[in-house]
Amino acid sequence: MTIFDEIIDRLGTNSVKWDARERIFGSGDVLPLWVADMDLPCPPEVVQAIEARAKHPIYGYPGDNGALFEAAKGWVNRRFGAEVDTDWMVAIPGVVPGIQVAINAFTKPGDKVIIQPPVYPPFFSTSEELGRRIVENPLKRVDGKYVMDFDDLRKKIDQRTKLFVLCSPHNPIGQVWSREDLLQLGEICAEKGIMIIADEIHSDLVYEKGAHTPFYTLSEQLANQSVTFISGSKTFNLAGLFTSIAIIKNRKLRNEFRVTANKMGLNHINLFGIVASTAAYNHGDQWLDELLDYLHENAVMIRHFLSERIPEIKMTIPEATYLAWLDFRELGLYGQELRNFLIREAKVGLNDGFQFGKQGDGFCRMNFGCPRSVLKEALQRIEKAVQVYKHSNH
Repeated sequence: MTIFDEIIDRLGTNSVKWDARERIFGSGDVLPLWVADMDLPCPPEVVQAIEARAKHPIYGYPGDNGALFEAAKGWVNRRFGAEVDTDWMVAIPGVVPGIQVAINAFTKPGDKVIIQPPVYPPFFSTSEELGRRIVENPLKRVDGKYVMDFDDLRKKIDQRTKLFVLCSPHNPIGQVWSREDLLQLGEICAEKGIMIIADEIHSDLVYEKGAHTPFYTLSEQLANQSVTFISGSKTFNLAGLFTSIAIIKNRKLRNEFRVTANKMGLNHINLFGIVASTAAYNHGDQWLDELLDYLHENAVMIRHFLSERIPEIKMTIPEATYLAWLDFRELGLYGQELRNFLIREAKVGLNDGFQFGKQGDGFCRMNFGCPRSVLKEALQRIEKAVQVYKHSNH
């Protein structure tokens, strides 16, 4: 048994996943496998670092992020073989706020922002709420795998297209983009003067070592025309500590980003977030390697369970993340009907695929960052509900 098999009760800890079930799903008895935080303990070194800092009874403003940036620099060097300068880093309280800062800093209302659905829902909302126009460059499904549609991308770029928001690795499909894909994408954007915002929040959660290519390592030109976001929030399960880093090599862009973050009141991060993230980046390697083995086994188990017992539900084993992209279309379930089926009949709470764009209708996103016994329970509930559904529809 590993530390990840232990069931830790999160009820009463102000967990949105567990304590807000009634509000989110209209029912308190669903098994929640939705929002992207894990039901697994973070590294012991992180807990120790937070406890040590908490013992000092004054929690005033933190003065500088030097230790965090040094830890992050070491981390990206060890994990990706990438060289970054701490001068390139700007602390930000989250990747979504960081994307908002970038949109405000580098575009004007009415400008166009390109995204690749099915994709993380805030990619839609952040642009729209700031008065930008979204251009969809949907991913294409080829033999159950997603690919970027570069011909479509070229056609959709015009004078008002200013920004491309990239999800790498991609959420919800769990795909790691190849260096060739990223270079081709980068070349198209560079040619047209489009800035790239790379959300790399899931970059540590890649199953094949060395498969992820940080965007700023592609070329000097692309490093100077991009902003890359990293965070320990998904990797080490620190989402509630609101600590992320923007890596911006270009000094002019970095200054514009910083000034805009100050104007938006997003220039401070959490004291405990600094402590926790620094400890995680300095001491989390072995813990993460063990976590990745556990998560990958979970993904393989889901795939095996579905193919053996509910073959109508399809799933490709993700290359990264702890998120499974489940295809329910063969059952003829879509939209609200699929949502209701899972909540009422299966008593399982997943993310609705249609929230990731119309391309996600008929799909659901399942978070498998949990003890395996919980995952088995969820799959058995879905299996039972599908049997009843098939029986009543024949």
